[in-house]
Amino acid sequence: MMSNSYPTLPADITAGSFQLIRRELAAAGYQFEPPQAAVIERIIHSTADFDFAQTTRFSLNAIEAGREALRRGRAVVCDVNMVRVGISQPRVATLGGSLHCFVAEPETRQRAEAEATTRSALGIRLAAERGLIEGGLVVIGNAPTALYEAIRLVEAGARPALIVGVPVGFVSTVESKEALTQVTAVPWTTTLGRKGGSPVAVAIVNALLRLAVDTAATEVD
Repeated sequence: MMSNSYPTLPADITAGSFQLIRRELAAAGYQFEPPQAAVIERIIHSTADFDFAQTTRFSLNAIEAGREALRRGRAVVCDVNMVRVGISQPRVATLGGSLHCFVAEPETRQRAEAEATTRSALGIRLAAERGLIEGGLVVIGNAPTALYEAIRLVEAGARPALIVGVPVGFVSTVESKEALTQVTAVPWTTTLGRKGGSPVAVAIVNALLRLAVDTAATEVD
């Protein structure tokens, strides 16, 4: 017979999860500053994988840049729809922002075939052509080719506020992330190695959204 002793209230489950995460991080000797802790803890909460405590990297002022861009209602451009739908639309709307993904558009498919690239990469290119990348967030949770495209755009002069580059997989995944860590023109965050994916990208942006909403609420108060 199934026990009725397990927690059922969402708030209690979430609070208990983060208590366990912080306890295990402390036991392993990890100590993060509050902004970084908010991001890393949410990644672990989304993946149940403590490896991200070791492999997550931030450039200088990455969290602050992402939080400020979201607070100002800048666009968030995603490589795949799985990332877009996971990001908190209510929080984005509260801050006056917008979410975009062009991977499934007919124009994206046609041009990707003609230009011999992936739809994910072409979707990022299309977002840049539509003026959505400047000052916004570029969020890559799936495709290394999309991350390489974001880096190429930066080298060509584009200036997003933050690149979240956490593709997952085997072919070019590690290399694309290493390339991102060499970028100095714009802030970035990544997870070294093969691990990453849409849940990680979503966790990072949602953590930044929470920080942005909290900052905006404090300023109003």
